[in-house]
Amino acid sequence: MNELIAVIEDEEHLAQGLLFNLQAEGYRTHHESDGDAALEYLLNPSEPVAAVVLDCMLPGTDGIDIVRALREAQRFTPVLMLTARSRPEEVLEGIEAGADDYLPKPFDLNILLVRIKSLLRRTAWQRNHSAETIAVGEPSGPPSPPSEYSFNHRTIRFEELELVAPNRTTHLTVMEADLLRYLTEHEGQIVSRKDILEQVWRVHEDTDTRAIDNFIVRLRRYIEDDPSNPQHLVTVRGIGYRFLANP
Repeated sequence: MNELIAVIEDEEHLAQGLLFNLQAEGYRTHHESDGDAALEYLLNPSEPVAAVVLDCMLPGTDGIDIVRALREAQRFTPVLMLTARSRPEEVLEGIEAGADDYLPKPFDLNILLVRIKSLLRRTAWQRNHSAETIAVGEPSGPPSPPSEYSFNHRTIRFEELELVAPNRTTHLTVMEADLLRYLTEHEGQIVSRKDILEQVWRVHEDTDTRAIDNFIVRLRRYIEDDPSNPQHLVTVRGIGYRFLANP
């Protein structure tokens, strides 16, 4: 294993518990408790960081601004954000900023470890996909969801976390890829904001926020010829959105 996990957490007892258990699982760790120092480290690490466990509320630069700065700098290290259970708006802000997953506090340690392993598995698959040779044979179980979806001269590669368009390839976060998969699987159907919160992002809160709309605006930049006049990802006023492959 031996991957390096950065833990950005200012609560000392929680940070030490995370470090101890991650090391017990075979990971190497790096800890920062201040947001400014954490951002400086993550932008210029002494060695590659495999994943980041990032508290939302930090002294100095907060977790959401750290994620946003990393993505703006084209750093796509997987980020698992820790959020206060009483502030569901943090979840949506973190997702909109570019976090790959989240856990509300307090959390079960085993779930955190599983989430980290899942993010690392996705990253390893992406890194090695081009070198893999896939054997062709009879399926041994239920069919897997499609790994690609093409429309409007664009191809979403879900497992590689990429959207390939003419003259541009866009890296997707896990959350972006998951939402695009959900929308394409429900092509032509109205997807409510509640569906997005509960079915895609697992936020079971009655939260009124513009973060979803901001997130959709970003996806439109990826998939629309004219994002200001969307044809594929259209708003259904008062309800949510509808994806149309062939409007």
